[in-house]
Amino acid sequence: MLETMLSYLQYPFMQRAIVVGALVSLCAALLGVSLVLKRYSMIGDGLSHVGFCALSIAAAANLAPLAVAIPVVMAAAFVLLRLNERTRVKGDAAIAMFSTTAVAVGAIVISMTKGMGEVSDYLFGKILSLTDSDVAISIALCAAVLAIFIFLYHRVFAITFDEPFARATGTRVGALNTLIALLTAVTIVIGMRMMGAMLISSLIIFPPLTAMRVFGRFRDVTIGAGVIAVVCFLIGILLSSYFERMPAGACVVAVNAAMFAVFSCAGAVLRRR
Repeated sequence: MLETMLSYLQYPFMQRAIVVGALVSLCAALLGVSLVLKRYSMIGDGLSHVGFCALSIAAAANLAPLAVAIPVVMAAAFVLLRLNERTRVKGDAAIAMFSTTAVAVGAIVISMTKGMGEVSDYLFGKILSLTDSDVAISIALCAAVLAIFIFLYHRVFAITFDEPFARATGTRVGALNTLIALLTAVTIVIGMRMMGAMLISSLIIFPPLTAMRVFGRFRDVTIGAGVIAVVCFLIGILLSSYFERMPAGACVVAVNAAMFAVFSCAGAVLRRR
């Protein structure tokens, strides 16, 4: 079984999937720690639905998917932040408005052009759609996210737990929140090409929550979430390659759910001791 799964690594599309998926999983987990702790984790779900709409329009107009989806989703992330800060439409309500409207528009566009059969590729991902440009963007994205957590770690920690204190110490809270949201948007767009709009938000939510079952410190949770995300992705993609009818995105989510259950049990045992 292991030899069969490893034999798939010789194919270029699988190599691209592993590189992009591992890097995107790492980025999503790191960004997800802050988003989950700030109770803003569902922004990933909202942005993925906006990405579905953007990809649908790009496909209908025969445009480059990333050229359309990345700026549209980044703009949506920026608008969501501003809505949350300056209007009465807060957090989950703003995300719900964006996500439902985006899915509706995307479904209408696809049904009138490509046909509803194409919807599954956007909702649940298509591993063969990854290209060399996705690899390049994912490497640059991972470098940017790692740079933030290495060089701005204390500021990220501060805005996660106490924004007023962060402002008082001179941290540009708005700029850093915007930067995290924009990086999350790019992560969503790259990841949903493989995971799909319906499943990509799991990469933001599951690894941080799984790490929190065992670890208590912010730094430990951050490192643990990154490791868990990459390991779960690699296991999921290998299982998907062996069981050919199982979609990659669904396998990755299933492995994440299983890992969450294992860590929950381990955390309960450690607390009793």
